Parts: sequence; structure tokens; C-alpha cells
Amino acid sequence: MAPTARTRTVAATGAVVALVATLAACGAGAGDDRHPEHRSFALHGRTLTVDSDDSALELVVAGSARTDTVEVTRWFQGHVVVGGDPRVTWAMKDDRLTLRMKCSGMIADCSAKHRIVVPSGVAVNVVDGDGSVRANGFAAALNIRTSDGSVRVTDSSGPLDLRSGDGSISALDVDSRRVRARTEDGSVRLGLGVVPDLVESRSGDGSLTIELPHDTYRVTTGSDDGSVRVSVPRDPASSHRVSAHTGDGSITVRTRTAK
Repeated sequence: MAPTARTRTVAATGAVVALVATLAACGAGAGDDRHPEHRSFALHGRTLTVDSDDSALELVVAGSARTDTVEVTRWFQGHVVVGGDPRVTWAMKDDRLTLRMKCSGMIADCSAKHRIVVPSGVAVNVVDGDGSVRANGFAAALNIRTSDGSVRVTDSSGPLDLRSGDGSISALDVDSRRVRARTEDGSVRLGLGVVPDLVESRSGDGSLTIELPHDTYRVTTGSDDGSVRVSVPRDPASSHRVSAHTGDGSITVRTRTAK
């Protein structure tokens, strides 16, 4: 009986190893979902909060037509062995869109992505536990927090407050007057098309690059380990304040090249 039991154990172990290898070679990718789901949620106020635990997020602004709905498209792929079936949920309550993914087991591999179309003029607060965040075309305020993932904002003009626990931050081709960007581990790159009132950038470990329109600025910088290059005109009395600080990395503050 002992040899038989051992053979079964070895066979089971081999099967688990084969499954792990298969999942590693063919990891779940939300982009592989050829049949994404779509849903509309009513929005009663002028601020939307997106609360996500584990998903890549893409936020865009709806067309010029007036709308009071948030349109969400969801892609999802998941595989679980020795565990419950993976699933994703979405719900709106008090203008808070909650996105959740359940994926647990001895062997689990899941991936989710959401594209969120927001009515024009609506401010957005994002709290994402694990996943990148992309936002484009916002004239209202954007407040984005992700614990693990990059943040990228383009073609926006509202105030920006961007933070990542572990990931790079970029805000390019933006006309925002107030920009705050902070990451614990990653680079920060900011490219502004208008003279800002305030730019604050900080990284625990990563380089900082800030490109500004031609003007005079009150600039403060600090790097514990890295070069600092400031080529914009400086004036300690300027009302246009720029600060850049990093624990480990270079700092560049320069005049933006005209297109």
C-alpha cells in the first residue's frame, strides 16, 4: 500500500507543478477578454469617486453632449485551481463606483481592466489598491491614488493631485495651474503647457523631470543622491512656485521646447 500511496502523491505533485508552469507561461491578461461587459451608472453629483482594489483603470471624458451617467466597460480574465471561482463586481452608491475582484486559491491568476467614461465637468477621485491609472481630457480636478502602479495623465487642465506608492507618475501636455505628484518608488515627469501657480513633485527613489513654459519661477530642489539641473529663469519673489525633491535620483527643471 505504501508504494501506491507514494506514487499517487508524486503524481499529484507533478500535476500541480504542471499547472503552475502552464499558468506561468499563459498568465491571465484582461486584454485577452474578447467579450467585455458594459454597464451604465447614474451620477447625481459633480464628483465621482472610483474605489478599486485590483484593476488597471482608464478614465476619459464623455463627448460634448450633456450626460449624467458614467459608462463602464470591463475586461476580465481569471484562472483558479484549488479555490473558488474568480469573479468581479461593480456597484455605484452615493456617486462612489466600487470595483472589486475576487481571485484566491492555491493557484490563482486573474487580471481586470476598466474603462470609465465620465461626464464633462465632473471632478474625479481615484483610489486603486493595485493597478495602473490612465486619465485623459479632464478639465475638472483629478485626485489619483494607487498603492502599486503607474499614473499617467494627458491633455488635462484641472488641478492634479497624483500619488503612487510604487510606480512612475507622468503628466504630459497638461494645462493645469496646480500640480502635485508624489511617488515612493518611481520617476516623475511633468510637462506643462501653461505657466503654473504651483508645482510640487517628490520621489523617494527616482528621477524628476519638469518642463515649463518660459517665465520666471521660484524654484526649490533637493536630492540626497543625484545631480540637480535647473535651467529655467529663477526669481525668489516669483508667484510661480516649483519644488522638486528626491531621495535618490537626478532632478531636471527646464524650459519647455516650443512645438
